[in-house]
Amino acid sequence: MEEPRGTHVPVLLERCLDLLAPALDRADRTTYHVDATLGLGGHAEAVLERHPHTILIGLDRDTEALAHAGHRLARFADRIHLVHAVYDELPDVLAKLDIDRIDGALFDLGVSSLQLDEADRGFAYAQDAPLDMRMDQSRGTTAAQVVNEYPPGELVRVLRVYGEEKFATRIVSAIVKERAKPGGLTSSARLAELVRDAIPAATRRTGGHPAKRTFQALRIEVNRELAVLEAALPAALDALAPGGRIVVMSYHSLEDRITKQALTERARSTGPIDLPVELPGTGPTVRLLTRGAEPPTEAEVAANPRAASVKLRAAELIDSAGVSPAGRAGKRTTGTGPTSTRQARHES
Repeated sequence: MEEPRGTHVPVLLERCLDLLAPALDRADRTTYHVDATLGLGGHAEAVLERHPHTILIGLDRDTEALAHAGHRLARFADRIHLVHAVYDELPDVLAKLDIDRIDGALFDLGVSSLQLDEADRGFAYAQDAPLDMRMDQSRGTTAAQVVNEYPPGELVRVLRVYGEEKFATRIVSAIVKERAKPGGLTSSARLAELVRDAIPAATRRTGGHPAKRTFQALRIEVNRELAVLEAALPAALDALAPGGRIVVMSYHSLEDRITKQALTERARSTGPIDLPVELPGTGPTVRLLTRGAEPPTEAEVAANPRAASVKLRAAELIDSAGVSPAGRAGKRTTGTGPTSTRQARHES
């Protein structure tokens, strides 16, 4: 198989492996790891190499990425299940594989290297291509359909909510004029040009490419990224075995906000705050493994510029007594620094 264009460097690879290792290193049994965003298989390959008794369940909605990952991971054929699915479909995937519990889960959100490097996918505003932006090109609404068919008010909402674009109204006005022309608006380069011209000159000189937020918003809308994430994270947490760990890497504030909420709400006590002990069923079910969202190191960004905006969060499922079977076995989660039941209420 022809190798994909561009160089694939897995983001925060060593940090992810370190966080997952205590959950996957079980001498007494086979462990199961879900790579919910398989991509080109860089993280998955490293997990399989370091954990010879781990079985991988790799999900991706992009059939081209699955094909490349399958080629890359072929030597692990007896330990992998690669599935064409979106990560909110994880419960169905596990049920079909007859897997009750998983030990590790990794979410590397956003656009994959393959999607960015393949110009004809329409994700990159620096290259001209048809306005597609579907991660799964076999189904769904394209970005061209969104910009040409959505009512102006709905387009403004998409840009404001998903792109946090303060000039959404001006940009949509330009889009509406352009789409009224014969053939409509179908080019990523033309859309980027419209956005640039609609934004005040002073703003264009700061904050990176002026079309970045618009393209992000359209991509999120086309792929239902936030709705899928809101369903997928609780499902993955529900599937974890005691001591199981989840690692999530997000690339913008909307993803990180959802991730923070999903993890911290399970790290909190739901009982009265003034009681000296937890009431049954009110204690936390996970302990947080990071102090808020971890940014990349300078060395990581130098080696992999696409890691510049990443934020990493991780958590571990604990048993009903607040004990972590993996890593720090026997240590209660209450009153232990960043994972304290009470302090989790204030995690950033």
